[in-house]
Amino acid sequence: MTIGYVTIGAQDPDAATPFFDATLGALGYERSAPFPGWIFYGPKGKDAVLGVCKPYDGQAPRAGNGIMVAFKAETKDQVEAAYAAALANGGSDEGAPGYRPAEATSGFYAAYFRDPVGNKYCAFLTD
Repeated sequence: MTIGYVTIGAQDPDAATPFFDATLGALGYERSAPFPGWIFYGPKGKDAVLGVCKPYDGQAPRAGNGIMVAFKAETKDQVEAAYAAALANGGSDEGAPGYRPAEATSGFYAAYFRDPVGNKYCAFLTD
C-alpha cells in the first residue's frame, strides 16, 4: 500500500502559501492546480503528496504531538535551503541541518522545523 497524500491544517490556506511555496520549493516541490479550499504540493511533474486546508471540523488547526512529515531531499543544499526558507517564512527551528547523530560524518543528514501552526517537518537525505 502507498500513502496517497498527507493533510496539514491551516487557519487560512492562502495565507500559508508563502511558507509552503518557499520551503517546499527549495526541495523541488511545486503547488498543483487549485482545488477549492485546498493547496496541494508535490515533486515537480508528479502527483501531489501534501494538502493544506482548513480543518473540516471547523476547529482551529493545531499541531499533532509526535506527528512529523519528512521530505526526502536530493542534496544537502536542498536540506539547508528548505530549513532556511522555513525560518524566513514564519517557521521555527527544531534542529539545524546536520548529520544525526551529531558526531556522524555520513549517513542521515537532516533539518527539522515547524510551520507557523506548529506542525513539525523534516528535510533529509541519506548518503
